[in-house]
Amino acid sequence: MSDLSGLKVLIVEDEGLVALMIEDMLQDLGCQIVASVSQLSDAKAIADTIEVDMAVLDINLAGQPSFPVAEILRERQIPFVFSTGYGASGLPTEFAGNQVLGKPFSAEELEQKVTLTLASGRVGHRAGTI
Repeated sequence: MSDLSGLKVLIVEDEGLVALMIEDMLQDLGCQIVASVSQLSDAKAIADTIEVDMAVLDINLAGQPSFPVAEILRERQIPFVFSTGYGASGLPTEFAGNQVLGKPFSAEELEQKVTLTLASGRVGHRAGTI
């Protein structure tokens, strides 16, 4: 079992097959999927109340950025990893230091980004702060 065993994770991903893939990968690593949501409104509501250890956020949710969800998680001191098919260049400055998974990604890449995020204690980066 990996060092991620028992980790409680929120998944925010609007493509069903990709969400299932992420769920499977994380479960294979021993993680517990607490919730998997596809819409921004649901993601914001859940991010504000759910008890999780970390989250994986698709940057683009049906044309809407997931940055409001990231902001809620950051305020709650919950670390997160972004996933995107567009690269990290589109990240706002305040999130430029966060780990980004480029789609498509492997289970090993997902495990690496999650592990790096947890090890660094990063919950989102504001310009000028850590």
